[in-house]
Amino acid sequence: MSAQSPARWTDPEQQALEERVAAAELAWLSMDVDVQTLRVEIDNFALIHHQLLGPLYARLDELDALVAEAVAARTGLPEDLRRAAEARRQVDELPDLDALFDSVREQTGQDGEPAPPPPAAPERVRPGKEAQRIYRELVRRAHPDLTTDPGEQQRRAAFLVRVNEAYAYGDAGALGALAAEWSTAPEAAPAVDSPDRSDWLRRRLDWLTAKIAETATEQVRLEQTPMGQLLALAPQDPDRLLEQLAEELLAKAARQQAELARLLGGPAPADGPSSGAHGTAPVGDNGTHPTESQESHTMFPQIPSADAAAVPADAALLDVREQDEWDAGHVDGALHIPIGEVIARLGELPDEKLYVLCRVGGRSAQVVQYLVQQGREAVNVDGGMYAWQGAGRPMVSSTGQEAFVL
Repeated sequence: MSAQSPARWTDPEQQALEERVAAAELAWLSMDVDVQTLRVEIDNFALIHHQLLGPLYARLDELDALVAEAVAARTGLPEDLRRAAEARRQVDELPDLDALFDSVREQTGQDGEPAPPPPAAPERVRPGKEAQRIYRELVRRAHPDLTTDPGEQQRRAAFLVRVNEAYAYGDAGALGALAAEWSTAPEAAPAVDSPDRSDWLRRRLDWLTAKIAETATEQVRLEQTPMGQLLALAPQDPDRLLEQLAEELLAKAARQQAELARLLGGPAPADGPSSGAHGTAPVGDNGTHPTESQESHTMFPQIPSADAAAVPADAALLDVREQDEWDAGHVDGALHIPIGEVIARLGELPDEKLYVLCRVGGRSAQVVQYLVQQGREAVNVDGGMYAWQGAGRPMVSSTGQEAFVL
């Protein structure tokens, strides 16, 4: 080309378009990775939250109903009777958590990644003329037989699956979006010195701008879901957030248990989320009193607990803390499975009675709750590793330095 006819790729306007497209692609890819990561984190957090805290929420609802019924029995007032009926109805209408978890597991692949749900059968529709036109054009341009490269053939075949699905529903809008995606894909880009390059760059920029807006909208939607808002409270340490939530639920349940005992005229349990080895048996535990053993059912009938000093020397121990906590100080011979991995690693647990430990007893209470629901024999160590250390029980560290509770 002569100096009077410069190559198009050296044109300042086109160069600016190239840079804007490159910047938009980088922004979109970064946002997409962030959103996909957030979606996985929320899904994982929601599953563990419901698995470990679901039984505690259910127990609180039951206690609320029992308290309301006790009040109604004492007063006989219509409003109290209405509240009691409403509280009981809420308990009766709770979903079957086991069935809910089973349905979640059925949608999970062998590698633990969520499996896509099977597509719904399309209704019988006759695609309109616009849908037919776009469909024919897409098949003509994207057919796998138009290339001999195996990787490109696979990409085209996957794209046509989406095209065929949209056509089966007669969705002209979805077909139009697929056409825009195909025409602006990097693989379809004209050469840098092609006269069509500028037009393609503008269409690519419009497509990327729309994708950025779509991705940003999805990020906001995820962040505003109940689980997204909860995870935002401790995005770097969700396990300790679950521990804190469990302790708050246990404390609330203790208050409700004490109120129920007062209303029924029975002895109230000791203060705190669990009454400990020497506490009074809560109302509803068949009216029984603690045995002489150090082990007792302190808060709920399904959560046995034991003092750290009373744990047998040859007991099977499960430590559910995080790796840094374990490395700082742990019981020699204990099995270490962080709380977020317990469900996936149930097969590693021994069949014998398990004494479960964490830092202060919150996370371990959640795990014991879950294990007991699964029919396993498990006991929560009250006070966790702090109580273990306070009782003078031996500990070791992973570093060889003096062990301590982190």
